Amino acid sequence: MQPHADLLIRKARVIDPASGRDEVADLLVEDGRISRIGASLDAPGVDMVDAEGLWLLPGLVDSCIRLSEPARGRAGTIASETHAAAAAGITHLVALPDTDPVADHAAAVRLIRERSVRAAAARVVPLGALTQGLAGAQLSEMSSLADIGCVAFANAGKPVQDTLVLKRAFEYAATFDLPVVVRPQDAALSAGGCVHEGPVSTRLGLPGIPPLAESLDVARALMLAKATGVRLHLQLLTTADSVALVRAARAAGQAVTADVGIHHLWLDDTAVRGFNSLCHVDPPLRSATDRAALLEGVADGTLDAICSQHTPLSAAAKLAPFPSTEPGISGVDTLLGLTLELVEQGQLPLARALDAVTQAPARCLGVRGGSLEYGRLASLCVVDPARRRPVAERWLSAGRNTPWLNYSLPGQVQLTLCEGRVTWQADA
Repeated sequence: MQPHADLLIRKARVIDPASGRDEVADLLVEDGRISRIGASLDAPGVDMVDAEGLWLLPGLVDSCIRLSEPARGRAGTIASETHAAAAAGITHLVALPDTDPVADHAAAVRLIRERSVRAAAARVVPLGALTQGLAGAQLSEMSSLADIGCVAFANAGKPVQDTLVLKRAFEYAATFDLPVVVRPQDAALSAGGCVHEGPVSTRLGLPGIPPLAESLDVARALMLAKATGVRLHLQLLTTADSVALVRAARAAGQAVTADVGIHHLWLDDTAVRGFNSLCHVDPPLRSATDRAALLEGVADGTLDAICSQHTPLSAAAKLAPFPSTEPGISGVDTLLGLTLELVEQGQLPLARALDAVTQAPARCLGVRGGSLEYGRLASLCVVDPARRRPVAERWLSAGRNTPWLNYSLPGQVQLTLCEGRVTWQADA
């Protein structure tokens, strides 16, 4: 493991959405902690990084990833995927509990944490299972799982069909002030579907998932959260109706947060034409109207965070008739580049876009990261915003299941520190 860094980063444009800072300055890291930010700092004897023309940002916080281990059917390891994340400026990865074994007991969570510490490239923040085995029937021991490091609880996209079970889960979590993460999708309405239900699914002859499957479940979760007082985070919203429901709930004073996958901001359901399995994701890519509503939701803050929904898969997982392929995109390598490209295209303001991948996801889920805070172990990245290179040239995830492999994206990461240690440094 790398020692804590002593480092002076000079003349960077320091952008910290948490504090509103956006200025050219020096930043000093001493014994791994941010000690000073200011003009023309002096620190004899420490390593110096000339960052003139570069951006210095908080380390990215990815609010939704799937671990490669312990798990089956996914490519890579915790070490390989956290290394890929570090090279992309990500310092904190919030991991779904759909591991094998499921993260519904202390031993499984402890195993994840130990392997994460050994990998030491990015901090893996585990979510605990909301129900035992993610079966949606019996509640997990949330209090015990929180004691060993689970920051929130989720059922990882597996349905909790019994509303009474979900209500009791919310009540139990609210008792301990634990956030609950819900990825809304009604099981009956989405059964057998693999794409958005609409003209494209009809032309391709593929079974569709109607937008109502999501918005109906959003409404249920919002009503249950209001009744129980639980801290609710809605994950991977995809429809205009869902955005409207969250916006209305907030206007009525309800405290609810939400995120969206970066691929849902980039692509609509036409991307699956030609049975392109690289665009087979769950929840599915929606219509162009839905995509526009998602972008508007991020821009006005209704959708707090942007995540990668990182799901690294083997090549074989995408080689089958479309409905039989595994859904998922390997996303950590491209999260920052795709987000900055939306800024360059004028679809998101820079400050809001950076907030959505740093402070906002940390705030939603109680992760200690996403900001440049004095005295805290430094989690940050230095980025060349202007430099573009083909994604494939620096692809590090073990899963190459992405539709953007041949794209050229902005935002090359030059340096990453995670909790005071250098975890990535680009070649000169």
